[in-house]
Amino acid sequence: MKVGYCKTPFGTLEIRADDEIIVSIKFTDLEQNVDNANLIIENCKTQLKEYCLGGRTDFDLPITFVGTAFQQKVWRELYKIPYGKTVSYSEIAQKIGNSKAVRAVGSAIGKNPLAIVVPCHRVIGANGSMTGYAYGIDKKEKLLNWEKKVKELV
Repeated sequence: MKVGYCKTPFGTLEIRADDEIIVSIKFTDLEQNVDNANLIIENCKTQLKEYCLGGRTDFDLPITFVGTAFQQKVWRELYKIPYGKTVSYSEIAQKIGNSKAVRAVGSAIGKNPLAIVVPCHRVIGANGSMTGYAYGIDKKEKLLNWEKKVKELV
């Protein structure tokens, strides 16, 4: 497993990949000196930097979803959320065919292993409130505000 780090205006991201697929992208507060990134990780860093500069609204990366069947179903639905748009937890539950599974959806979203690329930050409360984000509400708000700003400029 290779690892690389990408500093962004939103925080440092740790990217893990094998020789073919990215398996995780997570915010980290740890300062790491070790970076044995491969070409897949370098491509991911490039695309993340383009996103942070407002030039990229979707990603073209080899990713995999490692989790339960339910989690994978939720993460695939997250991946479909358009740039600059938000949906509620209940909307995700409905889209996966289980409208009563809102809490389980929230739990799966909290375990999303591919931050930004699988945009769990685009999921908000049914009343429009900023609820739950594994990396903190302030980071979620920054990401959403950034996307809104970029979308207005385009």
